[in-house]
Amino acid sequence: MHIANDPADLFRHVSAEKAVFYRCIMDVFAAAKRQYRLQLRPDEVLADARWPNKPPRIEDVNTALTQLTEWGNLESHPDTARVSSLSDFYRARFLYRLSQGGEAVESALATFVQTLQRRAELQTVALEDIASRLQALQSLAEATQPDVAKIHETLRDLVRVFEGLAENAQAFMAGVARSIELQQAEAGAVANYKKRLIDYLERFMGDLVRRSDTIARLILALEPEVEALLRQVAERESRDTAPGGAHDQAEAQRGYLQAWRERWKGLRGWFLSTGHEPPQAELLRARARSAIPQLLSAIAALNERRSGRSDRSADFRLLAGWFAACADDGEAHRLARAAFALNPARHFSLNASADAELPASTSWADAPPLKIHPRLREYGEAAPRGPLPRVRDRAEERAFLALQLAEESQQVEAARKRLATSRPARLSDLGELDKHAFGLFLGLLGETLAEQAGPETSVQRQTSDGLLHIHLKPLAPDSLATIDTPHGVFAGRDHLITITPLQDGR
Repeated sequence: MHIANDPADLFRHVSAEKAVFYRCIMDVFAAAKRQYRLQLRPDEVLADARWPNKPPRIEDVNTALTQLTEWGNLESHPDTARVSSLSDFYRARFLYRLSQGGEAVESALATFVQTLQRRAELQTVALEDIASRLQALQSLAEATQPDVAKIHETLRDLVRVFEGLAENAQAFMAGVARSIELQQAEAGAVANYKKRLIDYLERFMGDLVRRSDTIARLILALEPEVEALLRQVAERESRDTAPGGAHDQAEAQRGYLQAWRERWKGLRGWFLSTGHEPPQAELLRARARSAIPQLLSAIAALNERRSGRSDRSADFRLLAGWFAACADDGEAHRLARAAFALNPARHFSLNASADAELPASTSWADAPPLKIHPRLREYGEAAPRGPLPRVRDRAEERAFLALQLAEESQQVEAARKRLATSRPARLSDLGELDKHAFGLFLGLLGETLAEQAGPETSVQRQTSDGLLHIHLKPLAPDSLATIDTPHGVFAGRDHLITITPLQDGR
């Protein structure tokens, strides 16, 4: 039998170069232990293992088994059952089985995987079980001749149910928001999950409020007798203590009693306040209530992602690409003014008398200098003495802007009426589009193609303003549609488009 000098060697096969190969072999031995098979031969390992690709050679299996034995995961013993000649006797043949360290490693890995895959739950049934176990314990405590075996069994069952409730509640609350999963889900799945989770939390909180008071009363009723019950159970457990000293059983009884006191203290602290600390059940209820706003925040993040928002770093990277594509410095300066709003600020009118007749488009280099009052530099504000300057009449400018807005609205409405006919039309039949109609058409086309699953699938959606419904169906791949615009010719694959005003189409 081989015993590893360093316990860390037992885990070397997990991170070794042939980790997958070693894990296939160790899975065979773990399964053999579950099937009560004591030892395996190399050819049995080769036949039973689930190899990811084609089965390896028996020589490679023998080499891996030898290495696992050196690391301490396996034990090897000479195989003399198949010896039929003297040459077979001298040939090295071994039987392999899991070592004690190998069993510990396999158990640890199985527990690790099980913990990762466990889906925590809020166990309302456990609350009912705790109340029923406490009632049974109270009945046993009130008996004239207490049955220690039944008391022991009831306490063990009570602790098991309570520990399961506490562990699952902590695990569930730790990941209740599930923000990563929500941000990767579809909108329908998110809405469905939100409704189910809120119903789930409300049902659990209702049961927790209703049963916590009952459990707390039962715990208080058991307080006078609980110490005697725990002593009887600790004494019963200490009877199986192995001999080895004069005070072994007494020491074991004190240890068992202390462990049962701590378990009862944990149960009591869950449903009754201790000093200034509220009960854990109340904290769990508060945490469950706060889970709903967390869920709504995650859904808001999903909606922002679906609306097409991007972070600032992505915007700056795209802008850097635009600057790199500029042909000269003049084009780069124009892009900078448009991107960072580097427009003249003469409309602030720091010197009203000097700027009275100066257009706002005047460059700072061509304009007369501004006189800054020291008070503005020192305090951040300037309060000129004397009467306030006369308010300039902007009625003419406002009327001009209103006229421009009205004309633009009329043009956009006319473009909408031309395109939204509620009848299917080929893109190639749209003819020539003016500036406003083409801008509206591009916006509608962009919104629709963003929802298309593939170039050969039809798509329909409602526009973001809620005014139009669009249905787009691709035609033959070799079809061509051309649209004349003031900016040039728009060309691409032909589609059948139907644009319907929602107030008329439904």
